[in-house]
Amino acid sequence: MELGSDIKVKPAAGGRQQKASRDPERTQAAILDAATAEFAEKGIGGARVDMIAERAGTNKRMLYHYFGDKIGLYVAVLEAAYASIRSAERELDLAHKAPEEALSELSRFTWRYFLEHPEFISLLNTENLHKAEHLRGSRKLMEMHSHFVTELADVLKRGAEDGIFRPGIDPINVYITIAALGYFYLSNRHTLSAIFDRDLSAPARLAEWEAHVVKTVLASVRAE
Repeated sequence: MELGSDIKVKPAAGGRQQKASRDPERTQAAILDAATAEFAEKGIGGARVDMIAERAGTNKRMLYHYFGDKIGLYVAVLEAAYASIRSAERELDLAHKAPEEALSELSRFTWRYFLEHPEFISLLNTENLHKAEHLRGSRKLMEMHSHFVTELADVLKRGAEDGIFRPGIDPINVYITIAALGYFYLSNRHTLSAIFDRDLSAPARLAEWEAHVVKTVLASVRAE
């Protein structure tokens, strides 16, 4: 790269920083987006605050101002990632759908969300390596999941009342089943593809697995 090209970039970055500093919401959103990419790619230890600031078109001072420190920013990234999936789940409007339809849609949604958001999978991997020490301290995350579990419990209860699902099914077990079927496939598809000499990233294979997820989840809760 020529030295002249480096010099041209700096005024533009400064302009973005000055503009962003006058728009706190935009600045915070830009920092979160940049931090999500950095943490997803490099984990907590490898992520660099100066690189996050550069990606966001701002400076480290603004990052520290809004998020405190690197760990504070990482927790904010986790909260934003979970808020995103919970918000998208609410749009499914499970409470107003027939139980079997609601569970089928939740299964498809979760699979597709994981597929379309590889950064979410990476963040989960990182936090599990740290034994969820950062996630446990977030009240926001606990509240998000509490509402979701209540909604899923209602779907299962209505299904049992209709004689479609078995009574007394634990909603958390059901969600772990749904998440596990998508998470394991996607986080291990490269090694599994190599081991079984099968391209698990091929569109046909992905569609086949989506159908398998729905079928498996429904079979696990149906009344005998």
